[in-house]
Amino acid sequence: MRVLVTGATGEVGRRVVPRLLGRGGAGAELRVRVLVRDAARAEPLVRAGAEPMEGDLRDEAVRRRAVAGMDAVLHVAAAFRGVPDEEAYAVNRDATIALAGAALAEGVGRFVFVSTNLVYGAGRGRPAEEDDPTLTAAGEGLSGAYPHSKAEAERALLALHRERGLGLRIARLAFVYGDGDPHLRQALQWPGEWNGHHRFQMVHHADVAQGLLRVLLAPGVDGRIYNIADDAPFSVVDVHRINGVPVPEGLAERPDVDPWHGIVSTLRVRDELGFRPLYPSLWTARDAGAL
Repeated sequence: MRVLVTGATGEVGRRVVPRLLGRGGAGAELRVRVLVRDAARAEPLVRAGAEPMEGDLRDEAVRRRAVAGMDAVLHVAAAFRGVPDEEAYAVNRDATIALAGAALAEGVGRFVFVSTNLVYGAGRGRPAEEDDPTLTAAGEGLSGAYPHSKAEAERALLALHRERGLGLRIARLAFVYGDGDPHLRQALQWPGEWNGHHRFQMVHHADVAQGLLRVLLAPGVDGRIYNIADDAPFSVVDVHRINGVPVPEGLAERPDVDPWHGIVSTLRVRDELGFRPLYPSLWTARDAGAL
């Protein structure tokens, strides 16, 4: 199978691509093309066997060349936190929809969109499930354009699946960490005034890779959405402890207005695709030296 991977030099992409190369199961080797904006940053992936292509995802000619000859697209590229809202929507929504259109025109059979569990917005008194409604209003749920642009992209891609036969699969990732990713350290800036018991849903990079591989290769799951996360959400207190930072006084007394925000069910990906986390908890990854 020939797979185009976007965002291959980002925090997720550069850890996923080496795990994809040479994998595929049932004798189906994956041949990976990586679309990158800076070819120099892709050199480690090229040494591992990836085919490089330099260009900007927002360029129509680049998109056409990138999908040419591919069997599948694994769309990891995203404008994350810290970018202007206009850029978040231009990359996460507009360029995503355009890439899917290019894939349809080229006859690419599968299109995996890497999304986020933040698209669910407010909690529901239980883990969020894939068929639950997602964010719609710009001021709804977590502030910022990132989750809203992802939610809008999902809706547009699902329409392309229904109306034009896009071979779409959506993977909603929890809080990604591990393999030296600074994300876990950066998490210290987000608890703010949250209660110490407030939890984050996690997923290690190794489990991101195995989850995406299962979503990519599974037959007959076009139009399906899968939450990819570990088995044990960790708390604000745990954020401090894993980073070796003293736990502030009074965390337990703070209100926790939405204790289910960001917590998801993984029953579907377990039951349909056989997903089992290699690192079922943050502490398992710590004990294995995989942080």
